[in-house]
Amino acid sequence: MKSFVFVQLLLLGSFAVATLAQQCLPDNERIDCHPDKDDTEARCLQRGCTYCPASIPDQNTPTCFFPKNWGYKMVGEPVNTGHGFRVALERITTSTLFGGDSNELNVEVDFQSDYRLRVKITDNQPRWEVPLKIDPPATNATNPLYDVIFVNEPVFSLKVVRKATGTVIFDSSLGGFNFADQFIQIGIKLPSRNVYGIGENEQHTFRHSFEKRPLFGLWARDQPPNGNSNMYGVQPHYTVVENDGNTHSVAIVNSNAQEFEMHPSPGIVYRTIGGVLDMYFFLGPTPENTAQQYSEAVGRYPLPPYWALGFQLCRFGYRTLETMKATVDRMVAAEIPFDVQYGDIDIMEGNLDFTLSPSFAGLNDYVKELRTQGIKFMTILDPCISSVETPGTYRPYELGNEMDVWVKRADGVTPAQGKVWPAGACYFADFSKNSTREWWKILIKEFHDNMLEFDALWIDMNEPANFVDGDLEEGCDEGNSLNTPPYVPRSLLGDGKLYDNTLCPDHVDSLGKHYDTHNIYGLMEAEPTIIATQEAVGKRTFSLSRSSFLGLGRYITHWLGDNFSNWPNMHHSIIGMLQFNLFAIPFVGPDICGHLSNATAQLCQRWQELGAFYPFSRNHNADGYIEQDPAAFNGEIIESTKKALTVRYTLLPYLYSLLARHERWGDTVARPLWSNFPTDSIALGIDRQFMWGSGILITPVLEEDQTTVQAYFPDSRFYDYYTGAEVNVRGNYTTLDAPLDFINVHIHGGSIIVTQVPAINTDAQRNNPFGLILALNDNGEASGSYFYDDGISFDTVANHNYFIAQMSASNKTLNYVSWMNQYPGMGQMIVDTIRLLGASPAPTSITVNGAPHSNFTVLPSGEVLISGLNLTANVDFIMQYN
Repeated sequence: MKSFVFVQLLLLGSFAVATLAQQCLPDNERIDCHPDKDDTEARCLQRGCTYCPASIPDQNTPTCFFPKNWGYKMVGEPVNTGHGFRVALERITTSTLFGGDSNELNVEVDFQSDYRLRVKITDNQPRWEVPLKIDPPATNATNPLYDVIFVNEPVFSLKVVRKATGTVIFDSSLGGFNFADQFIQIGIKLPSRNVYGIGENEQHTFRHSFEKRPLFGLWARDQPPNGNSNMYGVQPHYTVVENDGNTHSVAIVNSNAQEFEMHPSPGIVYRTIGGVLDMYFFLGPTPENTAQQYSEAVGRYPLPPYWALGFQLCRFGYRTLETMKATVDRMVAAEIPFDVQYGDIDIMEGNLDFTLSPSFAGLNDYVKELRTQGIKFMTILDPCISSVETPGTYRPYELGNEMDVWVKRADGVTPAQGKVWPAGACYFADFSKNSTREWWKILIKEFHDNMLEFDALWIDMNEPANFVDGDLEEGCDEGNSLNTPPYVPRSLLGDGKLYDNTLCPDHVDSLGKHYDTHNIYGLMEAEPTIIATQEAVGKRTFSLSRSSFLGLGRYITHWLGDNFSNWPNMHHSIIGMLQFNLFAIPFVGPDICGHLSNATAQLCQRWQELGAFYPFSRNHNADGYIEQDPAAFNGEIIESTKKALTVRYTLLPYLYSLLARHERWGDTVARPLWSNFPTDSIALGIDRQFMWGSGILITPVLEEDQTTVQAYFPDSRFYDYYTGAEVNVRGNYTTLDAPLDFINVHIHGGSIIVTQVPAINTDAQRNNPFGLILALNDNGEASGSYFYDDGISFDTVANHNYFIAQMSASNKTLNYVSWMNQYPGMGQMIVDTIRLLGASPAPTSITVNGAPHSNFTVLPSGEVLISGLNLTANVDFIMQYN
């Protein structure tokens, strides 16, 4: 074990150490020593910090910054624990920022596997730690990809080094290390500027900018996109593509209010106001390896039902069942592919959970009717339960009282009161409590069995959102340090109030104080929701959550919240989708056409085209705005939506296979170009294009009145999805035609993509013939696989009740092998067509299993379309093209 770690002790002369505190550091080395408001030179010096003007103005460079000798030193030498090292630290700084500093710390370095490292720093005192389930790695550490180096001068710092290249992927010598009761900070030097992740915030570029030290605050909030402001979820996780293309990611398991400052060094300054520093490193080295390793730890998203991959439609504000029916009718009449209809909170009487409004009388019968047409129904639940209904009339509240399920005020006895969608006061359910989880399951199953036979549930307002600040009656006690901590991350909305539009931080649940548990509220609600929904429905289903935290994808998925109907939000939705794939929540998407404001016809047309390629594809808008389902617009928009969704439905078996790969291996589904081309310097900055897996490139139009689009193609073969023609540009941009009714889609050479004859919904499509797109690379080779099962049974992956075909092509021969043949339905399915792309010269003869096959056509684009194969899908075959 000692060979894994090199302990480095650097010594400086006493004069050098003594003068560090007075140094006027270069701008790009400074860490803010007065991150709170009202900084002055006097306050700065009182803290023991250095005050010095910035060299370059208007860059948000701090004038008050930490001296280099601020922090801790090692006590003795690191202790070998057999699976890592333990280091004792003592504080050498006598000054303080906010008080409560810990004088002694313990650093635990745990070599969990060759590719996973954990570093945990605590003060050996009882402190809040997130009860996050972390699964063990597949294998223990025998030959780690990393070294860990300890440095002790001028103060303690820690480095993580990639052994193969010597790249320092993490270096805490940036300075400013602080560990106090309500203020923890660590400065991290990074090996490159290719940094992605951290959420949930509206981010205008996928690759982070370090210009002017952007701040990203994390504190779950009912907040539509608003620059860097904190939004619905908390994902303290970032990914770095190193300068040589190697990739790593870091997750910080902390649920307190926190912020990430992008430091120009380049680096990150991480601050949190509670808990511990608990960091997991995932060494890759490829981008997909990194995603797989992270999802192995926090949990992978289970395969959704096949119908969930279809197009979905929702509106807050149907107001009557008749309006909902009219919307569905025009969608069906327009023959727009469509699988799921929603009912928002307005279907419920007085916006009360587990009720139905008289305006939606007959909804349950209608839901059953929809099911006969292949359309599923999904509805919503909020976590704040009305507490003012007439006694004996509202079972959720009364049963909740019996089972003692509510979040409490600071006294630990009285339920905290809030105000959300119901007309009066409401109580928040404490989902961290076993009795609450059981109460929730009882109500969900009763609602399904006795009132509305939904197929899936969506949980909203679970940051938790509150329309008042703190308690409806009492507000929040501003005299304690939980409700008014000495430091609140300055990037958070709410004018320094953690309780702005949510509960008081000193409110109590079964895990502890809301100060600590606020950010995991949605996570705690997720598991009982999906368990109860599955038990109620009796087959595979899925659930959506607006709030998220590390590990949410183990249970349910996330949509990107209440966005705006504008062109920038359409672009930013791609960034959010790619981020949540890195966060191990791959079945994700925004509200197509936007949720807030009125969508213009052209915006909705372009957004529906892009929306056909979100893994989770749903159009959803808010009350008070125009109808924006695609059938509500003119015929041109209807036709372009149908065209884009027809491509989606044709590719559904491929999308489903990607989601199955995620469940099994942790692969991303929608991914940036750099995930497949990590050494391509141009691809590292692209966020206006994305890929499905490694095989499909999508290039949407994201600006108004544009009928062309700039597209980047890495140095590889790509083919037009529609025509099969090879793109004549490599490693560069080109201009593509993009009329209003068209979205560009390309197939990556080297891929074999499974397709299926599309239909109006997945029920109608399930047994249609398959096809293959065989796209050759520079060597005339390609490979791929696809997964299929019944689409609705529980645990088909775990129980091996599925089919997988492995396909490879080389030397003008395609081999199709039934690798796993445990889904009986494949015996009734056929592979009927193959599109051969990139064969040059074009073949003049084709044989299938040694027999000549004459039903093929060489198209003007060079594509060879092979038809009428009628091959049983679970039987091996060989096709040769000469």
